[in-house]
Amino acid sequence: MANPPVMTVCLAGNAGKYKMGLPVGQLLLRGFMSGVYIAVGAALCTVCGTEVAKFLGAGFGKLIGGAVFPVGLIATVLTGMELFTGDAMLGPLAVMMGKTGVGSVIKNWVFVYIGNFIGSMAWAYLMVLGPFTQGNFTTAEPNAFALNAVTIAVAKTLPYKSMGDIGWWSCLANGIGCNFLVNLAILLGITAKEFIGKFFGIWFPIMAFVSIGFEHCVANMYFLPAGLMVYQSFPKIADKVASTAADGTVTYWSPLLHKFGGLTWGDVWLWNIIPATIGNIIGGMVFIGVVYFLCYRNEFPEEHRPGYQSGASVGK
Repeated sequence: MANPPVMTVCLAGNAGKYKMGLPVGQLLLRGFMSGVYIAVGAALCTVCGTEVAKFLGAGFGKLIGGAVFPVGLIATVLTGMELFTGDAMLGPLAVMMGKTGVGSVIKNWVFVYIGNFIGSMAWAYLMVLGPFTQGNFTTAEPNAFALNAVTIAVAKTLPYKSMGDIGWWSCLANGIGCNFLVNLAILLGITAKEFIGKFFGIWFPIMAFVSIGFEHCVANMYFLPAGLMVYQSFPKIADKVASTAADGTVTYWSPLLHKFGGLTWGDVWLWNIIPATIGNIIGGMVFIGVVYFLCYRNEFPEEHRPGYQSGASVGK
């Protein structure tokens, strides 16, 4: 069972109205939980994708990561938590439909973003202390999963940095593509009326964005800090950081790490999270929110049209 497209957009507008009206405490708490859920998917992607490319090829390695990552968004949507990248579409859509104001959207974005970051960071810290570290009471060292975490963090920052301005805009473009697919997943989840439909409606677009290699700011709030924390805890790991290209070529990232003096928090924000966030806003708000509003605004039932007031006389 599924809702027709126009009703899906109307329901998305209602969801936006509800979410934009939540108090700050709820935005922070629900944002925290969604950040944890997305980080769980990202951690699963890191672990399950470790060394797969070496044996089965880079494309299959990306597919494995893409196949397991969607657990985060599925959990977020089905439990009603708050994800910044989803609200980047739902909030503006509700504004265009006359259901909420711009101030409410800005409030939502700020506090959900903070909650997402805290949740993602908490899970990153947990992974670095736990599954990414091996040894005994006297010694500790990073394992293969930790090495992959550093590889992902380096590959998502320093190549952009090495390209300069073009790299920054490239990351922004990857953010646009990402949130186009993320919000397509959210609309498909709203379209479906039953669990199995919601599950696969969300799973396919999310699998696509991860496999393609687009940039999701909240996922990167886990990927990048996790890799950075491992790198800072075990600096010698830099010489082992490498990734496998589509043609089987192995690229070692140590020259780039040495060139830029390692990986820093400045790199994490300037060369990924900030441009990815801007791209995510554009991808969700413009390419899904605005486009779908323009597609169906003339077909909305009267109660979902901008300017509608409950109880007003017809034709008045």
